Amino acid sequence: MHELSIALSIVDAAAEVAARRGAAQVKAVHLKLGPLSGVVKDALLFSYGVACEGTPLAGSRLLIEDVPVVAYCPECRSQQTIESIQRFACPGCGSLTPDVVQGNELLVTALEIAQ
Repeated sequence: MHELSIALSIVDAAAEVAARRGAAQVKAVHLKLGPLSGVVKDALLFSYGVACEGTPLAGSRLLIEDVPVVAYCPECRSQQTIESIQRFACPGCGSLTPDVVQGNELLVTALEIAQ
């Protein structure tokens, strides 16, 4: 379960930022997560709670924004949201769309801190 090591890294980074800003506590961590990141959302949420114990993030929330898979379709010459990660095909024309533009994110976007 590599989600625990990811959660520990998120907690360490957020605690470091909070300390630099003189914050007493982190209320929430905002994260963008794509289905191609290789991270299981529920496992990450569980691991985050465990990783926060005994840190300035104890009691904080991990708020995850699900990011859809978007690929560039060379036939339509536009970016298309892929309906299934099992088959990378344009929903408009059916062409294969191997050029992924979005969907592999694992990105902390914001922290809510208390002074």
